[in-house]
Amino acid sequence: MAFAELNFLGTFSLTLDGRVVDFVGQKERALLAFLALNAGSPHSRDRLAGLLWSERGDAQARDSLKHALTRLRQGFAEISPAPIMADRQSVSFDPAGFSIDVLRFQQEIARDTPQALQRAAALYAGDFLDGIVVHDPSFEEWLLAQRRHFRHLAEQSLVKLLESDLAAEFREDAARRLLALDPLREAAYRSLMQLHGDRGEAVQAIKIYDSLRERLQADLGVKPEAATTRLLESIRQRHAATITALRDPGASSTDPLPAVPAKPSIAVLPFENLSGDPDQTYFTDGMAEEIITALSRMRWLFVIARNSSFAYRGRSVDVKQIGQELGVLYILEGSVRKAANRVRITGQLVDVSTGANLWADRFEGELEDVFDLQDRVAGSVVGALAPKIEQAEIERAKRKPTDSLDAYDYYLRGMASVYRWTKDGLEEGLRLFYRAIELDPGFAAAYGLAAWCYFWRMANGWMEDRQKETAEVERLVDKVAELGRDDAVSLAFSGLALGYVIGDAATGIALIDRALILNPNLASAWSASGCLRACHSDPDLAVEHFERAMRLSPLDPLLFFMRSFTGFAHFVADRYDEAWPMAEAACREQSHFMSGLRIAAASNALAGRGEQARHYIGRALKLDPALRVANLADRVGRIKPVYFEKYVRALRAAGLPE
Repeated sequence: MAFAELNFLGTFSLTLDGRVVDFVGQKERALLAFLALNAGSPHSRDRLAGLLWSERGDAQARDSLKHALTRLRQGFAEISPAPIMADRQSVSFDPAGFSIDVLRFQQEIARDTPQALQRAAALYAGDFLDGIVVHDPSFEEWLLAQRRHFRHLAEQSLVKLLESDLAAEFREDAARRLLALDPLREAAYRSLMQLHGDRGEAVQAIKIYDSLRERLQADLGVKPEAATTRLLESIRQRHAATITALRDPGASSTDPLPAVPAKPSIAVLPFENLSGDPDQTYFTDGMAEEIITALSRMRWLFVIARNSSFAYRGRSVDVKQIGQELGVLYILEGSVRKAANRVRITGQLVDVSTGANLWADRFEGELEDVFDLQDRVAGSVVGALAPKIEQAEIERAKRKPTDSLDAYDYYLRGMASVYRWTKDGLEEGLRLFYRAIELDPGFAAAYGLAAWCYFWRMANGWMEDRQKETAEVERLVDKVAELGRDDAVSLAFSGLALGYVIGDAATGIALIDRALILNPNLASAWSASGCLRACHSDPDLAVEHFERAMRLSPLDPLLFFMRSFTGFAHFVADRYDEAWPMAEAACREQSHFMSGLRIAAASNALAGRGEQARHYIGRALKLDPALRVANLADRVGRIKPVYFEKYVRALRAAGLPE
C-alpha cells in the first residue's frame, strides 16, 4: 500500500512514499483542500467553478476547473485507484489510502481525551492553507471561515490540556502553543508560571509575568488578573524560602520534594570545565545543552530543563540529593578538558536510587569545528545512554509487585520478556504489550513493540497462522500511524514489521525515515533501516546504517540482530568473505536466532566454506527440524525475489533438505 500524506494545516504539503509531490498552482491546492475537507461527497462542477473562478464567465470557469482537475490527476498518477473521481456533472475525492492532517485533527478533537487533544495540538502546524492566496471573493470567504473554525478548535483543545492531569512537560508545550495562537491568553501565562515555579525556576516564572504585564499594558492598557498576581506572590515566597534554606542548611522547609515521574527521568548537570580557561565555559555549557536537546527528542524520557539542572553549577552536592530535589532517577555529569586544538569530553550516568555508575565513557576530537564536535559527541552519548536507561528501567519494573503495575510497567516487562529471545519469552512479551494497550489504548509504543514481536516470530520461523498474524501486523501498524506519528520508537519498530512481515518496504522505510528525523540518535531506528534496505533495496546503505547503529549503541542487546543482517547485506552484495564473519559473530552472541544461523550457513556456502556451512545448517535443523527448501518462504520475511532465489541456492548448497 502506498503511503500518501496530505497536510493542509500550516504549509501545504503532499508526499507519496516519502517523496514530495509539488502542485505549482495555488488554485489546484485550494481545490484539493476543498475536496479533501468534504471527502466522499460529490460536488457539482458549477459549485467548484463558482468557488474558485467566480469572476469568470460560466464556460471559462468550467474550462479552468477541467484543467485544474487534470493537473491534480497528474500529481496522483502513482495512486491506484485514482482518488479524484469526476463525471460531466460532479467531482469527488476518495480519502482511502491518504493520511490527511485536517481530517485526523477533527477526529482527535471529537475523541476529547487529553491524549487525543495532545495529538490534535501536534497536528495543528498553523492556519488552514497558510500561505495560499487565491484572489476570488467566494473562495476567500470560505477560506476565512475555515481558518477561524480550525483555529478556534485548536485553542479550545489547548485550554483543555492546560487544565488536564498530563505530565508537566506536555502542559508546558500546550501553553506555549496556545500563546503562539493567542499572545494575550493569560491562562497560558499562568500555566507556564506555575510549571516553572514547581520546578524551582522562580526567576523564569517572574520573567514570564513581566512579559505578560508589559504586553497587556502595551496592547490593552490593563494589568494582569488578580489570580496571576496571587500566583506571582506565591512563587516569590517559595523562592525566598529556598534561598534561605541554601544559606542555612539547617533551616526547615515546608516545600515538598517533586514527585518522580512515572516514566524514566534524567537531569544533565553542567559539564565541569577542566581547561583552566574560564572563557571555555561556553563550550562546556554548549556540550551539556546539546545532550539535553538530543535527550528531549525521546518521548519516553522525562528530561529536566537546562535552567533547573544548571542551578547546581559550582555546588558540591551529592547526586542522590540532586535526584531528590529535581525528582529524577538518573543524573548525567561530565567534564571537558581542552588543550591546544584538542578536547577530551568525559561523561557518566548515575542511578540516583542506588548511586551505581551505569555508564561512563570519554570522547576526544579536534576543535576545528566546535559545533560539529558537540553534535557528534551528543549523538554518541545519547545513543549509549538510551539502552542503558532502558535496561535499568526494565530491571526496576521487574522488581515491582505485580499488583502495582500500570501500562508503562507492562510495556517494560514485555521488553524484558522479548529480550530472552525465546519463543515463550516472545509470547509472554506479546501478552504484556497487549495488556499495556488495554490499560492505555493511546500507548503508541506498545502497538509498535507488539508489531515488532511478529517480526521476531517470522524471523525465527515461529509463525503459526501467517495470514492471521500478518493481518494483525497491519492493524498494529495502522494504530501506530494514527497514534504515534511523533513517536520515533513506535515508528521504527512498526516500520520494520511492515516491511519484513507484510513486504511493504517502501512504506516501512518511510516510517523509519520519519523516526530518524524525530530522533537521529535512535540506534534501533538505524538498525531497522539497515534491515529493510538489506532485504529490499540497497545493501551498501544497509551496511552503513548498521554501522551507525552499532556506533551509537556498541553494547546494545540487539547487537546480534545488527550483525546478522549486516552479514545478509554483504551476502546479497556478493561479499561472502565479509558476510560469514559477521553472521558467525551474531551466532556466538545469540545461538538460537534462526535468521543468523541461516545467514551464516548461506554465506559460508558461497564463500566455499562447505564444512562450516553444513555446521550452521545442522544447528538450524536442531532448532527447527521441519525446515526445508520447500517451506523456506514461510519461515523468512518478505525479501526481494532475486535475493530470495540466491538465498535458496546458497542454503541448498549448505545442505538444507528439499
